[in-house]
Amino acid sequence: MIRLIASDIDGTLLHGEQTEISPVIFQEIRRLREQGILFCPASGRQYSSLRRLFAPVADELIYLCENGAVVYGPGNPGPMLCKTPMSRARALELCGDILSLPGREVLISGANTSYLCPKHPDIVDHIRYFVGNNTVLLSTPEEITEDIIKVSAYCRDGAAGTEPLLSPKWGSEFRCAVAGEKWLDFTLADKGTGLAQLCSALGISLDETAAFGDNYNDLPMLRLAGSPYIMEHAAPELRSQFPRHCRRVEDILPAIRAGNEH
Repeated sequence: MIRLIASDIDGTLLHGEQTEISPVIFQEIRRLREQGILFCPASGRQYSSLRRLFAPVADELIYLCENGAVVYGPGNPGPMLCKTPMSRARALELCGDILSLPGREVLISGANTSYLCPKHPDIVDHIRYFVGNNTVLLSTPEEITEDIIKVSAYCRDGAAGTEPLLSPKWGSEFRCAVAGEKWLDFTLADKGTGLAQLCSALGISLDETAAFGDNYNDLPMLRLAGSPYIMEHAAPELRSQFPRHCRRVEDILPAIRAGNEH
């Protein structure tokens, strides 16, 4: 029996340049809730951005944010259930390494704020208006006063070419994951860590979870979930790891509800 469904957003619930969740998803979330099944957006996005994205049902959800580094419960605002901060000194050194690379920007995540030290203004517009994050501009990363829970490299030429430049030094200390065509994320946590912490806090077995994802940063969550689904458009090496594939999450949610009725 499924008690919790966790779903990636970009590339899973949102495709291409889509910026709004399908109303069908909101209908399904309400129907799932009626059966006692919780729905959890699981994303590299921040809490406020996810709440805006899911506005019609925002107070009913649990949120796995910043690739699992911080998890919030239901409510407005919901309680912070867990947080996994990085070493401040090492995170700041990583920020410096990213900023030293041409064509890359750094995004530093607090619990619910994105901090930027922009080299070019396009990154500010993207994070503030397209992604919808609470955003603060800094002169240097050292100006941050709260815990750092994620450091991300925005790579204009693609994340795949940046990973070999950073992962040899940082991959053994932090979890390094390609989180989209242009994003490379570094955290102590991952979506699997977040899902495990969430299930522990709620008293839910991992076997009682379903999860949806499409990218490498979703793998830890998919591997832990009792019923993982990989999107049909995911890379072949990802699809080969999971027997359940789907084109749209909203096509699978009714079947999960139906299975819980028996």
